[in-house]
Amino acid sequence: MLRKALPIRFILLGAFLLVGLLPTILVTGMAFFEARSALKTEIDHDTQTRATATVDEIDRIMFERLHNTASWSQLEIMQDIRIGDVDKRLSKFLSDSKYSYHDIYHELYVVDNKGIVIASSNAENIGKQQSTVSDWLSTKIQGNDVRIAPIENAQLLISAEIKDAFEGNKLGTLVTVFNWKQISNILESAVTGRSGAALLDSNNTVLSMTKRWSDIQSKEKISTTSKSKGYQGYNGFAWHVVIAQYRLDALAPIRQMAYIFIGLLIATIVLASLIAVPVATALTKPLVKLTAFANNFIREPSNALPPSNGSFIEPLEITALSSAFSKMISDLERSKENLTRAAKLAVVGEMAAAMSHEVRTPLGILRSSAQVLLREPEISEEGREVCGFIISETERLNKLVSALIDSARPRLPEFKQTNVAELAEQCVAMLRTQAENKHIALICETGENPVALCDTEQITQVLLNLLLNAIQVLPDGGNIILKVTSTIDQVLVVVADNGPGIPVELRSQIFEPFFTKRRGGIGLGLAIVKQIVIANHGNISVHQSSLGGAEFRLQLPTYATE
Repeated sequence: MLRKALPIRFILLGAFLLVGLLPTILVTGMAFFEARSALKTEIDHDTQTRATATVDEIDRIMFERLHNTASWSQLEIMQDIRIGDVDKRLSKFLSDSKYSYHDIYHELYVVDNKGIVIASSNAENIGKQQSTVSDWLSTKIQGNDVRIAPIENAQLLISAEIKDAFEGNKLGTLVTVFNWKQISNILESAVTGRSGAALLDSNNTVLSMTKRWSDIQSKEKISTTSKSKGYQGYNGFAWHVVIAQYRLDALAPIRQMAYIFIGLLIATIVLASLIAVPVATALTKPLVKLTAFANNFIREPSNALPPSNGSFIEPLEITALSSAFSKMISDLERSKENLTRAAKLAVVGEMAAAMSHEVRTPLGILRSSAQVLLREPEISEEGREVCGFIISETERLNKLVSALIDSARPRLPEFKQTNVAELAEQCVAMLRTQAENKHIALICETGENPVALCDTEQITQVLLNLLLNAIQVLPDGGNIILKVTSTIDQVLVVVADNGPGIPVELRSQIFEPFFTKRRGGIGLGLAIVKQIVIANHGNISVHQSSLGGAEFRLQLPTYATE
C-alpha cells in the first residue's frame, strides 16, 4: 500500500504548534530564573562597588585631614608660638587655611603647653583656656604622631605636637576641628531610594549614618560591607562602611520581571497560534518556487535566475539555496562556454595536425621555387611580380599553420618570479619601429617592482599580440598606452588605445577562435592570448578605454594558486 505524502506546510504547522510552544515555556522559565540570578548578582555587585568606593573616599578624606595637620605642625610659622604669636602671623595663617578649605574645618587653633590658645582662626578664642583633648585614636603621618579625639557635636578634633626647631622639645599643639558632616554627606551620596549607609569602627559602633539607617535596621534588608584598606601608606583605623536597603525594594525589578515573563508567555501562545499558518506558508512558498524552477530549468532561457521569495520573511537557508542555484547556473554557463571553446580548439588541433605536415612541405617547395625563378635573369617583370605574390602568400599560409599549431598544442607554463615592468618595456622597444612607421605614439608606464608568478616567454607573447593588434587596428597618428601596476596579490597590465574600440555586443566573442573583424585576420590571436593567460592562472577582459578606444586588462597573480 502506498503511503500518501503530506505537504511540507502541514508538517511545519504541526511541528511548530506541538513542539514550538513547549520549549518556549521551558526557555521562558529558565530565562526568568537566570535573569533573577543575574539581577541579584548585579545588585550585590553594585552595592559592593558603592560601599568600596565610599570607604575609599572616607579613607582619602581622613588621610588628607591627618596629613594637613601633620604638615602644618611642622611649618616654620608654627615656631611663632615661642613669642606668643605677638604679630598675629600664625593666627592669620590659620584663618587663611580655614577659609581656603571652606566648610571642611570649623576651626584651626594652636595651644601652648599650659592649654592656652596662642593662635586661632577664630580671634575670639585667643587667650582662652582650652580643655585637654582626650585621645581616641592615633597614627603616624610624616613621622609625627597625630591623635584624634572622640566625635562630639559633628566635630572631630585632630591634633599634632609642635616641636621646637632648635631644641626638639614640645612647644605646643596644633588642633584642627574637622567638620564631621563631610563624612555624613559622603554616605548620603552613596545611597539611592530607600537605602541607607553607615560608617562603623572596629567595635561596630556607628560613627556616622544616613537618615534612613535606623529605619532600615528594623526591616528585612540586604546589606553589603566594605572594610577600610587605607590610603597612600595610611593604614586607616579599621573602619568599615555598610550599605543596606529594603529587601522588597531591592527585589522589586525581579517581581516586575516575573510579571513581564508571564505576560510574554501568554502573548507568545496567542501570537504563535495566529501566525503559525502564515509562517509555515511563507517558509514553504519559496521552496515550491525553487522546485518548479528546477523542474523547468532546461526549458527556461539560459540567463533565467532562481525566483525570489518576495515576502518579508526570507529564511537564511532559502537564500543560501537560491544563491546555490544562481552559482550553479553561472557555473553551467561557464562550462558551456569552456566546452564550446574546447570543441573549437579541438577542431583546430585536428586541422593543425592534419595540415602541419601536408601543407608546410608544398608551401616550402613553392616558396623555394619562386625564389629560384626570381634569380633567373631572363624572367619578365610580370613573372617577377607573380613570384613575389607566391612568396608573400606562402609566408601568410605558413603563419596560419603556425598559429593553428600554437593554439592546438600550447606549451605548459614554467612559473617563475617575473618582473612584468621589464617585459613591458622590452615589448615596447621591439615594436617601437612598427609604431613609428605609422606615426603611432607607444607609451609605457610602469609601477615599482611589479613581480608576478608566470611564464616569462608566454606573457611576452601575450603582450606582443595585444600591442600588435592595437598597432594594426589604429590609423596613423594614434596613441597606445601600456600601463603596469601591482597590488599585494596581483599585477595589472592595461593596454589602451584611441582606436575605434570594440562594440559591447562583440566583447563576449572577442576571445573565441576564428572570430575577427579585421580584414585579413585569422581570429586566433586573442584566443591564444586567453588560453595562455588562463594557463598562467590569470584573467583577461576587454573594456572601453579612457582614450575612447579598446582597453585590455590582464591580471596575473603574484603568488602560486592551487
